Amino acid sequence: MKVSIITATYNSAQTLADTLASLEAQTHPDIEYIVIDGASKDSTLDVVKQNSTKVTRIISEPDKGIYDALNKGIAAATGDAVGFLHSDDLLAYPEAIADVVAEFAATQCQAVYGDLEYVAKTDTTKVIRLWKSGAYTKQKLLLGWMPPHPTFYMRRDLYEKHGSFDLNFRIAADYDSLLRYLWRSDVSLSYVPKVLTKMRVGGASNRSLSNIIKKTGEDIRAIKKNGLFWPTVVLFKNLSKIPQFFIK
Repeated sequence: MKVSIITATYNSAQTLADTLASLEAQTHPDIEYIVIDGASKDSTLDVVKQNSTKVTRIISEPDKGIYDALNKGIAAATGDAVGFLHSDDLLAYPEAIADVVAEFAATQCQAVYGDLEYVAKTDTTKVIRLWKSGAYTKQKLLLGWMPPHPTFYMRRDLYEKHGSFDLNFRIAADYDSLLRYLWRSDVSLSYVPKVLTKMRVGGASNRSLSNIIKKTGEDIRAIKKNGLFWPTVVLFKNLSKIPQFFIK
């Protein structure tokens, strides 16, 4: 199986080398790696060229934000499945993509996900929070469950069928897309019970109180748009995060 992995960058030189190193270490032989750069003004593109032998395509031009960049990556992808590796994230171990591919093959599912570690910005070995996903059932979506989007791999033809990211969402387009695929479109999903990705703390959705408020507002819009009862979903979605700080 050919897997397309997309990284969106903008002035990402400070963290990108670690991201690229985790991609370079992957043992799966058939990876298409696409970098969508928003016309960075730092040395991001030099870092890519100096640290990646697996990059297949680089597109560097102004964009409308990360989800616009990821949409460009999806449009450029040619793999059987598509996943995302953000410019301050890391694949957790060398067989991560191989395990995703093995899960696709073993289950014949349409999408695969795993667990996610939030790690310290300056020390990626220090775990701040563990998002242990657990096995999927559709009813969990009613209680605010979602797979960690950085660990989510879906067959490319389903992006063509069900659409990519809705740019009306600035922070929660990933959540909206997951509800669209899993709740409205019944995409079949399978779980790899391993940490597939490490994410540095301090992302756009949790960087400040104002962003948390904006994120909650966008979550509510996404839930309403996809036909779920938002008060219950939002309540349990937020409560479900609390144990993540204690399970490591």
